[in-house]
Amino acid sequence: MTAAPPLLLALAGLALALGLALLTWLASLVRGDASLADRAWPFLIAGPALLYLGMQPGTGSRTWLMAALGLVWGLRLGIYITWRNWGHGEDRRYRDMRQRNEPGFGWKSLYLVFGLQAVLAWIVSAPFLAAADSARPPNWLDAAGASLAAFGIAFEAIGDMQLARFRADPAHRGEVMDRGLWRYSRHPNYFGEACVWWGFWLMALGASGFQALWSAISPLLMTGLLLEVSGVRLLEKDIEERRPAYRDYMARTSAFVPAPPRRERS
Repeated sequence: MTAAPPLLLALAGLALALGLALLTWLASLVRGDASLADRAWPFLIAGPALLYLGMQPGTGSRTWLMAALGLVWGLRLGIYITWRNWGHGEDRRYRDMRQRNEPGFGWKSLYLVFGLQAVLAWIVSAPFLAAADSARPPNWLDAAGASLAAFGIAFEAIGDMQLARFRADPAHRGEVMDRGLWRYSRHPNYFGEACVWWGFWLMALGASGFQALWSAISPLLMTGLLLEVSGVRLLEKDIEERRPAYRDYMARTSAFVPAPPRRERS
């Protein structure tokens, strides 16, 4: 098996992301639920990532480690989002988007939601493309990157689990989650997610050195989305309007990077 040219790999990854997004869009039309895009998001990234690694002839330890971490990340997040949203209908954010873009939102969502997400997911998968075309042996950057990615996966999973348990207890209805990891960060799951992609980028640097600098667009884009677009800013605007007690939580708790609550700092 000969190595595929990087451009061919990139186009194949984009085609796969667009194909998966198209299938999800068709399912959303049947169900009347554009928030299926959230469930598909991890697979729109993991699909191209695994494709890049699979289309190359090399089967070194870096390839297997990146593939394993990418698969664990995608399956864990995809299953969690599906479980969390199961039986709740269309998410509020997508209902609001639907109202703003009627009539014809079903067709418009093909490019407003699903097409856009496919392109963004393809960009986020860039570290895997940078690492796929390399024969360099693993080095300290791979160890650092894999450790950071594994930490991020675990940190995000623990945060999601703690929040799910909190919400499942009727005694906590209407309360603000400020325990466990959420005591130190208002969004530990988002922080963990950012760590995952900075970790994969370090592995890309280990594989290709300075040639992989361009793939920094992946963690930069993901961090920007988490902080300013679909993550912290959008979510907190909605929560603050519905729960006044959240303002006090915001005043004492770091938004993203975990830190001791402000009132407890010396």
